[in-house]
Amino acid sequence: MASSKGYLQFILEQLSDLEEINYRAMMGEYILYYRGRIVGGIYDDRLLVKPTKSAVSYMVTATYELPYEGAKEMLLVEDVDSKEYLAGLFNVMYDELPVRKSNNKKKYLNKIQKIVYDSLTGRRLNS
Repeated sequence: MASSKGYLQFILEQLSDLEEINYRAMMGEYILYYRGRIVGGIYDDRLLVKPTKSAVSYMVTATYELPYEGAKEMLLVEDVDSKEYLAGLFNVMYDELPVRKSNNKKKYLNKIQKIVYDSLTGRRLNS
């Protein structure tokens, strides 16, 4: 079951006190980003976050749920009506969230490869 746009808008409003909240639609669900890092998502109209140590400590009752079949367990956020609670949760989690991987590394390596090839052969690879 896909998540509704209305629930997404509700959660975004609840998170509106935080800067740099973004989302990406993915197969009927929504991935949530906080300051460029994936913090969790909306799955079947449920707010689920990554199970970081700080999130588990912050939440009074930490309930693990699957966002979808075959996925890793995440924490269900039940107190979505409190803006302060959600802001606190996202803030304590931030330092433990993995940094978003960039695909610029591959482009950079290709550029280096071309430079090395050019210097060794005196020719240029096709771009």
